[in-house]
Amino acid sequence: MTQAPTPTADSIRRLVRSVLADGPADGAGPEVRPVAVGGAHSTWWVGTRHVLRLAPDRDASVRLRRELRLRDLVRPHIGVAVPVSVAHGEWAAGLAYTLDTRLPGAGGEERDVSAVGEADLAALLTGLRAVPVRQAEPLGVPRAVPRSLEALRTAAESAAQYLAGADEFDADRLGQLTAPAAVQLAAQPGAAVLVHHALKGEHLVVSGDGRVRGVLDWTDAVIGDPAEDIAGLAIAVGAPAAVRAATLAGYGARPCLRGLWLTRCDTLVRLTDRLQGRDDSPLPLLRTRLRRAWEAILLERVTELPGDETL
Repeated sequence: MTQAPTPTADSIRRLVRSVLADGPADGAGPEVRPVAVGGAHSTWWVGTRHVLRLAPDRDASVRLRRELRLRDLVRPHIGVAVPVSVAHGEWAAGLAYTLDTRLPGAGGEERDVSAVGEADLAALLTGLRAVPVRQAEPLGVPRAVPRSLEALRTAAESAAQYLAGADEFDADRLGQLTAPAAVQLAAQPGAAVLVHHALKGEHLVVSGDGRVRGVLDWTDAVIGDPAEDIAGLAIAVGAPAAVRAATLAGYGARPCLRGLWLTRCDTLVRLTDRLQGRDDSPLPLLRTRLRRAWEAILLERVTELPGDETL
């Protein structure tokens, strides 16, 4: 496999000048600088109005090209903005790029989501469920098999014991997720919807008043378990807010609790991987996500779930 060239400020400026028709007469082009989040300098700010995303390999190129079509499909349904591509093509042989409009606002890791913002998240989840799967599949959006909560619980038990020894977590808290509960919270047949699959804070655009104004990066979208997006929101805005938004979107106790336990197990495993050198994510971020995922919610008092609940 041919190694992709390393993007530089000069190469980015040349690319931008070639696709932006409204650049200055002197040909200097707008200021460009790498976006810190995401690493590898594959995402660049271009002036104040655009962001340039570079696919680092051919697999990422396929997902980026698919995202361009998917954004057009979801835009009428989800009630929040998604970026618009003003130019796209190849920045190196076989490697895709898109130059997108920059949505006004800050990332969800920088700003808190207000109560009205939770309604925005509810509209997002409602809209994702409304996107016709039969239209998403021809775009190449893959189907994802729901994860086994029992298998994840087993991995989380080991992680919880390690974190307890490191004084990072009270392992007894994981006892709330019993083996029978993991079976009861299994994904329900026929519940697959379009799932963003990466609803983390950095992919939410939040305005100064706490409204959720946009959602970024649709390259990981799948047709699958809606609890995965509830799980993502839990680490972005906290478990109570995520469950409130999902409930407003019409989801019942089962998917809400399933999403909660998916993210709780995930955050235990991710923090353990980081402390044991298998993950290079920022340690403060992983600790914050663990805290958000483990915030208590009233719904956890539910002990009996209707057997026919599919939402």
